[in-house]
Amino acid sequence: MGSVKRRFFLKEKDAKNLLKEISEIFGAGLFGVGAKPKVEVAEIPPGEIFIINDKPALIRCDGVLMPALTFEDLISILPKVIVDMGAIPHICNGADIMAPGIVRVEGKFKEGSFTAVLDEKHGKAIAVAKALLGSEEIKRLKHGKALKNLHYVGDAFWEAINTFQKRRG
Repeated sequence: MGSVKRRFFLKEKDAKNLLKEISEIFGAGLFGVGAKPKVEVAEIPPGEIFIINDKPALIRCDGVLMPALTFEDLISILPKVIVDMGAIPHICNGADIMAPGIVRVEGKFKEGSFTAVLDEKHGKAIAVAKALLGSEEIKRLKHGKALKNLHYVGDAFWEAINTFQKRRG
């Protein structure tokens, strides 16, 4: 789990296109990457990790580009869904986020938006999810799925990033 199949640097033109794509998706430029960032790609099943200036920043899985949980600059600007401690083991095993486990919602978002899922005790990001409903609907929801879990603590991307960071540290 989390093993890198191939690793390479993007050409300057491809790196520029990636940054443009990020800006279009998240509505903000990446903080502190500079004019000509060094962008490396690590291919792992089931997708890719984009390492920008030696920091694992983004993931692409099934054609969807999303922030890596470890990239706090981008995670910090996402709307937040805080879950109770009982939901965490399920979420960290890949389960979607269910309404009964949601303690509160911070920020407004529409269906299809990326959200950061945080634990209520420590306020740490444990997953990146896609909203199945808007924030106002989720606040009123009593049962059923609220968010689709896309990337979570313990998945293949998380394991590969941790391995990468241990080698560097």
